[in-house]
Amino acid sequence: MSLNLKNEVFCSFIFYAVLLLVKMFVIAILTGQVRLRKKAFANPEDALRHGGLKLCRTDPDVERCRRAHRNDMECIYPFLFLGTLYCFLDPTPSIARLHFQIFFLARLLHTVAYLFALKAPARSLAYTLGQIPCFSMALKILINVSSHW
Repeated sequence: MSLNLKNEVFCSFIFYAVLLLVKMFVIAILTGQVRLRKKAFANPEDALRHGGLKLCRTDPDVERCRRAHRNDMECIYPFLFLGTLYCFLDPTPSIARLHFQIFFLARLLHTVAYLFALKAPARSLAYTLGQIPCFSMALKILINVSSHW
């Protein structure tokens, strides 16, 4: 099995992986915009540029954006690794696509729940939903690898 653009599973994976990375970039940009709007800067040099050291402070809205971004990094990077390995196993394209779609939609829902402070358990349900395809891919990888020992 080779990973190239003729491989339907790999193309599907690339599509959802890039969507996830774009989503992460959007959250990073949003964090910066919230910092500017709330005048809450993490670094003294930025605070000085925008009005003085008193602006070198934390803000709950900025921190919420930062936590959403950090949670993305904690979940999306492992997904990218698992998804790449999973593509090597030549899974059924429709099942692979379902794994990728569920993870993407779950991360999108998680971000919305985080940024808009939706009532619990919305965020944790989205998180859990996103972990299901990751565990499924990890299990398939482990089963395939262990059968070759």
